[in-house]
Amino acid sequence: MRGMLYGREHEQAVVEALLDGASTSGRSGVLVVRGEPGIGKTALLEHAVAAAGAAFRVIRATGVEYEAELPFAALSLLLAPGLDRLSALPGPQQRSLAGAFGLAEAQAGAATPGDRLLAGLATLGLLAELASDQPLLCVVDDVQWLDRSSLDALVLAARRLQAEGVALLLAVRDAGPAASPGVYGSGLSVTAGATGTDGLPLAGLPELRLTGLAEPDAARLLDARAGSGVSGEVRRRLLAEAAGNPLALTELPAAVAESGPAESALATGVLPLTSRLQLAFHGQVTGLPPATQSLLLVAAAEENGELDVVLAAAAALGSTAEHLAPAEAAGLVVVGADRRIAFRHPLLRAAVLQRAPLQQRLAVHRAIGEALEDGDRRTWHLALAATAPDAELADALERTAVRAEARGGHGGAAAAYERAARLTPDRDGATRRLVLAAEAATAEGKLEQAEELAERAGARTDSVLAHALLDQVRATAHFWRGSYPTAYRLLLDAAATGVEPAHAARMLLQAFHAAWYAGEEPVVAVLDRLARLPLAAADPLTPLAHHLSAAVLPALGRRAGALPAVRDTAAAARRAGADTPVDLVQLCGATLILGRDAETAELAAELVAEARAKGAVGVLPTLQFFLAEAELFHGRHRDAEVTATEALALARDAGQHQWVSQLSALLACLAALGGDDAQCSALAATARTATALTGAAAGTAAPAPGEPWTQWALGLLDLGRGRAGDAADRLHALATGPYRHHVSGTRAVPDLVEAAVRLGAPERAAEPYERFARWARAAALPWAEALRLRCEALLGPDEFAETAYRAALGLHDGTHRPFEQARTALLYGEWLRRERRRTEARPHLRAALEAFEAVGAHPWADRARTELTATGTSAPAPADAPAGVLTALTPQELQIVRLAAQGLTNRDIAAQLFLSPRTVGHHLYKAYPKLGVASRSDLPALL
Repeated sequence: MRGMLYGREHEQAVVEALLDGASTSGRSGVLVVRGEPGIGKTALLEHAVAAAGAAFRVIRATGVEYEAELPFAALSLLLAPGLDRLSALPGPQQRSLAGAFGLAEAQAGAATPGDRLLAGLATLGLLAELASDQPLLCVVDDVQWLDRSSLDALVLAARRLQAEGVALLLAVRDAGPAASPGVYGSGLSVTAGATGTDGLPLAGLPELRLTGLAEPDAARLLDARAGSGVSGEVRRRLLAEAAGNPLALTELPAAVAESGPAESALATGVLPLTSRLQLAFHGQVTGLPPATQSLLLVAAAEENGELDVVLAAAAALGSTAEHLAPAEAAGLVVVGADRRIAFRHPLLRAAVLQRAPLQQRLAVHRAIGEALEDGDRRTWHLALAATAPDAELADALERTAVRAEARGGHGGAAAAYERAARLTPDRDGATRRLVLAAEAATAEGKLEQAEELAERAGARTDSVLAHALLDQVRATAHFWRGSYPTAYRLLLDAAATGVEPAHAARMLLQAFHAAWYAGEEPVVAVLDRLARLPLAAADPLTPLAHHLSAAVLPALGRRAGALPAVRDTAAAARRAGADTPVDLVQLCGATLILGRDAETAELAAELVAEARAKGAVGVLPTLQFFLAEAELFHGRHRDAEVTATEALALARDAGQHQWVSQLSALLACLAALGGDDAQCSALAATARTATALTGAAAGTAAPAPGEPWTQWALGLLDLGRGRAGDAADRLHALATGPYRHHVSGTRAVPDLVEAAVRLGAPERAAEPYERFARWARAAALPWAEALRLRCEALLGPDEFAETAYRAALGLHDGTHRPFEQARTALLYGEWLRRERRRTEARPHLRAALEAFEAVGAHPWADRARTELTATGTSAPAPADAPAGVLTALTPQELQIVRLAAQGLTNRDIAAQLFLSPRTVGHHLYKAYPKLGVASRSDLPALL
C-alpha cells in the first residue's frame, strides 16, 4: 500500500496508526492534514481510504470554493448515509440536525437548530451511530472551503470523540508552502494545536503537516511521471521550481512538453506555484471542444457536483452528456457511483472558474438556478447571475437568510442579507437588509465584517432606530474585544434614542454586562436608566429588570426595593413569556451578588436540567458557571469541580472565550483550595489567555473576564501555603480595584483580612472590611454575618475576639457551609492556643481538621493538624474523605458514575452529558476498578 506514494512512509504510518486504533480498540482519533496546494493531502486521504478497505465504513465530503455560504451544505452531504439513523439520537439533537439539513422546521419552544453547539453534538451522535456496526472513517478534504456551520459542527464533534471507533481525517490548505530548512522539507511534523493564521477553528486538534518531498523522492516521482521526455537542464529546473511539490512534479512536465523550448515553458516561474499549476490545468482544458469546456464550467460552478443538475444546466447552454466524454478521457473529471462529478484536483476546478469570462460565469449561474427546483440553492445561483436590482429576487434572498439564521447559519445569513441589499431597488429597504446583515455577522462572531457592514448601512440612513441597532452591533464587537467602557457607552446612548422600551431594555441589559467590567459607577448608571424605563407590566423583562436592581444596588451601598425570591421572579417572567433558560440565565448571576447562593443553586440546577432536556446547549456554560459558584460557596468543592469541568469543555467546544476564562479561573480557585499549586497556576494562566478577542488583540489593555476569579485563586493559594505577604498583595488589589464589586471581589475580603492580620498589617484590610460589613448588613444572611464577625474578631481588640468568634460559630450552624465554618473554628482554635487555653482549642481544631479533609482542602487541613499537635495532643495522620474512593475518579467519571447509580442507561447518560453511549461505557469500565466494583449494580450501595 505504501508504494503508491513517494516519500510519505512516515505520514502513511501516522494515518495507519489512527485507523488501527479505531479498528482494534475502538479508540477514536482525529488528524488534521495540512499543507500547500498540491503537496499530497488528497493523495494521503486516498491512501487512508484504501488502507481502511472493507473493514471500515467510509463517509467523505469535500469543501468547494464557492461564492455563497449555504449553512450545513457540506455536513448534509457528509452525513447523508446516516440520515436513516437520525431517530436514534436524543430528541433535541435529532431536531437540530433535521432542521439544519432542511428536513424539518424549527419547533416553537424547543431547542432551535440555531444552537450551533447542539448541531455539533448531534453530529457526534450520528458519527457514533454510523460506527456502531463497524469502525468509521470520515474523510473531509479542502476543509478551508467548508461552510462555517458545517465546519463548526464537525470540529466540535472532533473535539469530543473518545471511544466510538471513528477515525476522522481533515485536510486543510495552507496559504503557501510551509517553512522548512532549505528547499526540501523534512516531510513530517505532528503537533497538537498549531493552526496557522487561516482563522479556522482547529486549535488543539492533532496535526500532520506535509512539506515538500525530499530531493531523491521528488526525482523518483518526476521520472515516474515524465519518463524520458524531460532530462538535463529542464529536469533540473523542474525539480527546483517544484520544490518537492508532488502536484507540480506531476503537472508541470506536461506543460513544458506542450509549450516548446524549456526557456519559454519555465518563464512562468515568476508566478507563485499555485498560479503556475492553474495555468497548467487551464492549458489542458483549452484543448478540449468548446461544448466540453462549457460543461466543465457548469460542473465547476455547481457546488454539489450533482450530475443531473449539471447536465440540465449545460443543456441550456448547448452542451450534452456526450460532451463530458473528452474531459473524462483526459482524466480531468470522474463521475462516481453516486452520480456526482468530481474534478481531478481543486486547482483544476479553480482554474476553470477563474479563467472563464464574467458573462459566461453569469450565464452558467443563471442556467444552474433555472435547473434547480425551488429552494435556497436556486435563489443563490440566480442572485449570483443578477446584474441589476431585482425586488422579487431580493425578497427571496431575505427569506433564504431567515431560514439560514433559524438553522444556525449566521454567516450564510449575513451573506444573503448583504446580497439582497445589493439587489433591493429602494434605498430604505436596502439599508434595512444591511443592518440585518451586520447583526447576523455579529452573531457569527465576524466582528470586522459586522463593523464594515454597520459603517455602510449607517452612511445610507438618518433613521434613529437604524443607527441605534448599528451601535448595538458596534458595541457587541467592542465588548468581545474587551473594550468594555466603549461598549457600555454605545449601548447606553443607543437605548436613549427613543427606541421602543422593550428594545431599549434589551440594550440596557446588554449594557449592564459591559458595565459590570467597566466599574461600579457605570453599573449604577445602567440600573438607574433601566428603572426609569416605562416597561409594560406584561413584558417578560420587567420582573428581570426589577430583580436586577434589587439585587445589585444594595450590594453597592445604594438603596433599592426589597429583593423578591428568585423563584417568584422567574415565575413572573415565565408568565410573561420568558420560556427558555436563555431568558432567565441572568437571574442566576444577579442573585449571587447579594449572597442568595442557595436560591442561585436551586434555580441554576433547574435551568441546567431544562437546558439539557430542550437541547439549549449554548447557554449551559453560563448556567453551570453560576451553579458551580453556588456549590463552591456551600463548600461542595467536588460538585463544583464536576460542574465547572463539564462547562469548561462545552465552552471550549462552543468558542465561548469569556466562559473559558471564567470557568478556568473558578477551577483555579478550587485547585488552590485543594493545594494543587501546579494545577492552580496552569488554570490561572489559561484564564488570562483564554480569549483571543481581548487585550492586545483589540489594541487595549483589558484583562480577561476571569481576572477577578484568577486574582482570588492565586491569593487563596498563597494564603493556604502561608505566604501572607503575597496573599495580601493579590487580595488587596482585588478588593480595592476596579473589580471590587464583583462576586469574587466581595467574597475575597475575609481572606484579605486574614492575610493582612497574619502579616501584621491589619490596616491594609480596613477599608475593604468596611465595605464588606455594609454588604453583609444588606445581605442580611446568617452566614454573611458570621464571616463579618470572623473579620471583626481578627481586626478588633483582642478582648472582644472570643465573643465575635463564638457568635460567628453559632451563626455558622445550619448554614451548610462546612469550609467557612471550619475556617472560623480553625482561627478560633488558633486564638485559644495563643491564649494558652489548649484544652479548649482542641475540639475546635479537631472539628476544623475533619471538615477540611472532608472537602479536600489540604493546605488548611495541614495547618489545622499542625495547630492541633501544638496543643499537645496527637493529630490523626492525613486520611481520605469518607467517600475517599470517589476521589480517584476524574470529574467526568464521577458524573457518569453518579448517573449510572441512579439507574440511567448508557444511552440516557450519553444524552444528558452529550457523549456517545460507547464513550459512557468506556468511562464506566475505567471507573469500576478504581471503585473496587464489578458492575453498575454495585454503584448505588457504594454512593
